[in-house]
Amino acid sequence: MKIFQCTECGQPVHYDNTVCTACGASLSYDPASFEMVSYRETPPANHKLCANREIAICNWLVPETDEDEFCQACRLNLKIPNLADPDKVDKWQKLEAAKRYFLYGLMRLGLPIITRTEDPEHGLAFQLLSNDGPEGDIMTGHDNGLITINIDEADDPEREARREALGENFRTLIGHFRHESGHYYWNLFILGADGDNAARKTFGDAREDYAEALQRYYDSGPPPDWSAQYISAYASSHAWEDFAETWAHYLHIVDGLETALCYGLWPTNGPDPFNAYESGDTQMMVEAWTELSLAVNAINRSVGQPDLYPFIFSPPVIDKLDFMHDLVATNSKRNKT
Repeated sequence: MKIFQCTECGQPVHYDNTVCTACGASLSYDPASFEMVSYRETPPANHKLCANREIAICNWLVPETDEDEFCQACRLNLKIPNLADPDKVDKWQKLEAAKRYFLYGLMRLGLPIITRTEDPEHGLAFQLLSNDGPEGDIMTGHDNGLITINIDEADDPEREARREALGENFRTLIGHFRHESGHYYWNLFILGADGDNAARKTFGDAREDYAEALQRYYDSGPPPDWSAQYISAYASSHAWEDFAETWAHYLHIVDGLETALCYGLWPTNGPDPFNAYESGDTQMMVEAWTELSLAVNAINRSVGQPDLYPFIFSPPVIDKLDFMHDLVATNSKRNKT
């Protein structure tokens, strides 16, 4: 994530800020330019504010000529929780904030985001729902472009309890969006003979019965040597989950490296500084991220916190990250203009 500046006073501001604390100017994010824009009375020229600015604290701008009142992030919502309940509003706001961070990464990489308006059956959309809604118990997951997330995940104790129950190294809101989007991009980029064959060599045979594979994983757990082949234990359950987990970590790494670069935290033992959204190969990314995560993990331990990034890159995992790097390069809109 970049460091942004208030265009009125030059004060550094964060991606989710709506007001500059230094000069009091209003702030909005322009996804077309990847920049923060400051203003006083009215929105920037040729733009309007997202209709969710107040209720979702969404600071994204909408082109004035756009008929939709919602920004590119908010218009992807198919269903949201009942906002008459303040507790649900708070959880929904946290999910929306994580979704905007997640979408920033997709857009910076130039990845296609096909909406349900463009493709009613397979376009990307979100359901952010609670268990006590009309849909009943909500399972976080993906179904033909529709990503569903239980808003209870926005409750820190609840999310931590699920993390421990499932034996996960970490569990985050942005991680959910990144993981589930891996299933969406599998369908978009991999489905079909050529894509399936290429992915099969790296992630295994996705034709294996998915329900049976998951049941076996939950009954018996991962293989004892899973860390030699997979980025996480869950990735060992099925080829689809291996792809989605690796995809999520690729997005973690790219955004983490940009953040480190912008804050001057580049590891001295790594490669020369580069912005992973714009340059670099897989080996450079792995070297830089390994050194950076070792340092940040050590800082966390020094103040009594768990490791920020408790994962190991085995050679097969690096090969999978390299697959993702090539996949992004092949499908990025930036490389097709």
